[in-house]
Amino acid sequence: MKDNPFLTRLNQYRTMWILVFFDLPTETKLERKAASKFRKSLLNDGFTMFQFSIYLRFCASRENADVHTKRVKLLLPKKGKVGILQITDRQFGMMELFHGVKEVEKESPHQQLELF
Repeated sequence: MKDNPFLTRLNQYRTMWILVFFDLPTETKLERKAASKFRKSLLNDGFTMFQFSIYLRFCASRENADVHTKRVKLLLPKKGKVGILQITDRQFGMMELFHGVKEVEKESPHQQLELF
């Protein structure tokens, strides 16, 4: 029953991902502290950093996603912008990710240290 493709397909539409996007001010010490507290609270609730201002969390069901979404809403800082998006595992799996290649600095012509 576990390998039934029908159940697997349904599961991809039942399991959810929560994405939290935010742009928080960090100009003052208090703003930096609030932004840091918000990020740490997301991590403590099982979110993972996807990019610096995008955190995500897998949830086994829509009901579970609703619980964590409500928790995020309770953590909202007073300033800044926060977006919360729930998508199915199937939708998340259709995301296309691209990673650029980091350029490596070319070494200057060989400069060896001579020991006498």
